[in-house]
Amino acid sequence: MKVLVTGATGNIGTSVIQALDTDPSVDDLVGIARRLPAWLPDNARFVRADIRSSDLASLFQNVDVVVHLAWAFQPTHRPVTTWEVNVLGSMRVFDAAAAAGVRSLVYASSVGAYSPGPGRQVDETWPTHSLPTAGYGREKAYLERYLDAFELRNPAMRIVRLRPCFVFKRQSASEQRRIFAGPLLPRMLVRPGRLPVVPVPAGLRFQAVHADDVAEAFRLVIVGEVRGAFNLAADPIIDRGRLAEVFDSRTVPVPGRLLRAGLAAAWRLRAVPTEDALLQLLLNLPTLDATKAREELGWIPGHSGVDAIREVLHGIADGAGFPTPPLKPDRVEALTN
Repeated sequence: MKVLVTGATGNIGTSVIQALDTDPSVDDLVGIARRLPAWLPDNARFVRADIRSSDLASLFQNVDVVVHLAWAFQPTHRPVTTWEVNVLGSMRVFDAAAAAGVRSLVYASSVGAYSPGPGRQVDETWPTHSLPTAGYGREKAYLERYLDAFELRNPAMRIVRLRPCFVFKRQSASEQRRIFAGPLLPRMLVRPGRLPVVPVPAGLRFQAVHADDVAEAFRLVIVGEVRGAFNLAADPIIDRGRLAEVFDSRTVPVPGRLLRAGLAAAWRLRAVPTEDALLQLLLNLPTLDATKAREELGWIPGHSGVDAIREVLHGIADGAGFPTPPLKPDRVEALTN
């Protein structure tokens, strides 16, 4: 089986490459990235390409499965740029896969695609219209609609949409700090036990999952024959009490509107890279019922959501990373620690 992975050097992509690299049913594994990594897996190879402009149909020739992970979270101040990468680039991937006769397409959607449902736990039938004020949700929801039509036009192609909750691992720590917090966040402050009090948005409830567990779900889908959508989430649901455990600190609830106002001001001043609309999206998300993935894929997460968050927090404090351009560490010595 020949498998091609876009976004192969990112948080989920590196874990997917590692999961497939040792699978005997995958005899040709190709990672696509805009910038080639120093990392050299045993049985995978990397090709430089940009989903916005490269000749994807040629790259996809004789490929059995295309796994589409490429995604740009930044720059939030230039939404046209992220739209060009995330939406138009993804549409090019889907259409090129169809033109090349690819048998299976596996796409990384997200909990962010789901329509608001705070306090609700939802399965894969919940609407995927997101909260359109947030660029991330708007783009994920648009691609869900595009895939609805794409499936009708390409009934012979097996299409799978995986919708994970928030995905963490130690090796992605520096990247996620740069994307969501920016350089002004002191790394050591996030180490559990360092902060006496942690402010938490009132009513916050979300889920986390380890990138390696998400990668295992991708592997199971790639080597199997399932179709459709699958939620991916690990227990437990993360609320203010769980965050107190994770940070080893006292947590205090703060009205979401106050945090949004502060974040909006900081974002407009370019002090932080995350827009306030993303916080609003987070506070309105439902939680995911992953029963379908467990029953149809046999998928069992090996890490709890608390484990995944703890791992990334320690990674941020240590400046941890991985030898790919997106995951480059904040400290050079972090790769050898």
